[in-house]
Amino acid sequence: MTTTPVTLAGPTLDEVHAARLLVQRVAETTPIETSRYLSDILGATVLLKCENLQRTGSYKIRGAYTRMARLSEEERARGVVAASAGNHAQGVAFAARELGIRATIFMPIGVALPKLQATRDYGAEVVLRGHSVSEPLQAAAEYAERTGAVYIPPFDHPDVVAGQGTLGLELLEQVPDLETVVIPIGGGGLASGVAGVLKRRAADEGRTIRVIGVQAANAAAYPISLAAGEPTNITIGSTIADGIAVARPGALNFAIIRDAVDEVVTVEEDDIAQAMLVLLERAKLVVEPAGAVGVAAVMQGKVTAGGTTVVILSGGNIDPLIMERVISHGLAAGERYLKLRIPLPDRPGQLARTSEIVASQNANVVEVLHTRHGTGLQISQVELELHIETRGPEHADQVLGALRDAGYEPRVDF
Repeated sequence: MTTTPVTLAGPTLDEVHAARLLVQRVAETTPIETSRYLSDILGATVLLKCENLQRTGSYKIRGAYTRMARLSEEERARGVVAASAGNHAQGVAFAARELGIRATIFMPIGVALPKLQATRDYGAEVVLRGHSVSEPLQAAAEYAERTGAVYIPPFDHPDVVAGQGTLGLELLEQVPDLETVVIPIGGGGLASGVAGVLKRRAADEGRTIRVIGVQAANAAAYPISLAAGEPTNITIGSTIADGIAVARPGALNFAIIRDAVDEVVTVEEDDIAQAMLVLLERAKLVVEPAGAVGVAAVMQGKVTAGGTTVVILSGGNIDPLIMERVISHGLAAGERYLKLRIPLPDRPGQLARTSEIVASQNANVVEVLHTRHGTGLQISQVELELHIETRGPEHADQVLGALRDAGYEPRVDF
């Protein structure tokens, strides 16, 4: 991959500017927020581009509206169809409503209720099909062939790439001195659109802008594809970042990212959960897992300091129930939530004594389970399971040390 390519596939700057005239009808210019916490970690200024605050909750409205606004009257009369587990569905449904186009969206059974309801509230007809994204995609393709409806792809189309590229134009206006941009990658629509704009503008101005893509480790098609030199299918593992869980890069997107993105890194599930928690606590921002992977990359040292750095928060659509689980997981991953199993002599006063030790360390017990049926217990023992809130790794070590000093042998399950 080259840093400043002379030529790139995909939309030109003029074509992205033309797309912006369309996108401005419906999309907000989302704010830029400074993160002192992330700046301290990176050793350079870190700014957050808050597309989680965009209309419909993500950047997807940009590409969907650009594509649909360019349909002919005859194509509009046939209606549009799309397949998505969330953000693309909402972007297409919203754009269809604004343009007066009939929309049919195929979504997997079990899709998060808020995403399902939002898509319906925008006026689209929603059809639930299958249990993974591949089945709705096939159903949408069959529907398009059967009815003549125009299929609106989530990422692999020049109009979609141009629409997502409008975010790059915003970045250049809001942060003229930006030197590094960190972008979540799924199929590659956002990364290819933004990277194409940034690299072309940098070449025109005779400067360098570094672009780093981030994928969830359990859904990382790009590192494998880049190594192979062509888009390559992978098997998607379990990931909370469902918004970027794409098994194969888009053909056009791959061609752009290969030449315009300097590096693609991956982050683990615990990293993503911790990043979401940091965004909640430090920035007061609700960001979905896919939208938080760039922050995770900074926190885990996957991004090196390279001048003023913008991290794109690509979306904020998350089921509150999943958010609750992610917060708990993020607390545990940050060692701020301990689950201890402590074998105790089966005699009165032991529960009170252990609780007193924990309290003496200013830790908070949130759940207690006392059982005689724990694995590996002797007949004369019971097991105490404590769920404890701590202030972090150092505080957790203090709690464990106090228990061990008192003669107990706590087993830790973070």
